[in-house]
Amino acid sequence: MDGAIFLQQVVNGMSLGGMYALIAIGYTMVYGVLRLINFAHADVMMVGAFATLFLFSSIGLPFGVAILLTLGLCGLLGMFIDRVAYRPLRQASKISMLITAIGVSFFLENLFNVLFGGSSRFFSAPDYFNSTQTFGQIIITNVAWIVPLITILLLLAILWLLYRTRYGMAIRAVAFDVNTVRLMGIDANRIISLVFALGSSLAALGGVFYSISYPTIDPLMGVLIGLKAFAAAVLGGIGSVTGAVLGGFILGFTEVVAVALFPELGGYKDAFAFMFLILVLLFRPVGIMGDERLERSRF
Repeated sequence: MDGAIFLQQVVNGMSLGGMYALIAIGYTMVYGVLRLINFAHADVMMVGAFATLFLFSSIGLPFGVAILLTLGLCGLLGMFIDRVAYRPLRQASKISMLITAIGVSFFLENLFNVLFGGSSRFFSAPDYFNSTQTFGQIIITNVAWIVPLITILLLLAILWLLYRTRYGMAIRAVAFDVNTVRLMGIDANRIISLVFALGSSLAALGGVFYSISYPTIDPLMGVLIGLKAFAAAVLGGIGSVTGAVLGGFILGFTEVVAVALFPELGGYKDAFAFMFLILVLLFRPVGIMGDERLERSRF
C-alpha cells in the first residue's frame, strides 16, 4: 500500500469512526446516569434514518430541515422511551431494565418492519454529500470530511454543556449519586430525560450520516452498527464522552485500514474491530479513558 492509498483509507476510517462516535456518546451518557446499557439506542438511529428519508423524499422538505426535524423527533422519542419503559423501573433491579431495553429494541425493529417492510430501501440524499474533492491522488467525498468535523464540534459542545452549564452540573451530579441529587431537590427524572433526548438526537444524526455513506437502510440496520458503537463506548471507557468519541474513531480506523492492508480478509472486517477491542480490554479493562474506580462514572 502506497502513501496516497493509506491516507485515503485514513480519511474513510475517520469518517466511519465519526458515525460510530455519535452513536457511542448516547450509550455512554445513558450508562453514566442510569448504569444501563440502552439496547434500544441503536434502533433510534434506524428511526432517524427512516424519518429523514420520509421527510425528504416523500414530503419533499429540504434535506437540512428534514435532518433538524428528525433530531427533534428522535429526541422526543428518546424521552418517551425513558418515560414509558425505564422510569417505572427506576427502583427495580438492573436486569429488569436491561430486559426492558431489549424489548423496546425488538418492538421498534418489528414496528418498522411492519410499516416499511423488511426489504432494504435506497437512501436518497443531495448530490453534494457524495461530490468529491481531489488532493493529489487522494479523492475525498464531502461526507467523509463533514462527519469527523461535525463529530468534533458536537463533542466540544457537549463538553461545554457538561462543564459550563447548570444542566451539565446536574447531569454529572446525577451520574455521581442520584439519591443525593433527589435529596437536594433536583428533579432527577427531568435530567435523565434530557440525557435520553440528547443521546437519541446524536444517534439519529449518526444514522443519517451512515445512510448517506452507505445508502441502504432497513429496519435491522441498527443491530450490527449498534454493537460496534457500544464496543466503541467500552473501548474508550464507558461513562466518558471523550472516550466514546476516541473509541469510535479508533474502531472506524481499525476496521477500514485493516481491510485495506489485508484485502483477502475483507469478509471478516467486522471481526477486526472486536478483536482490537478484546486486546485493549485485556490490558485495560475499564477502557482507554475509563475510571479505574469501576463504581464511579465520569464524563
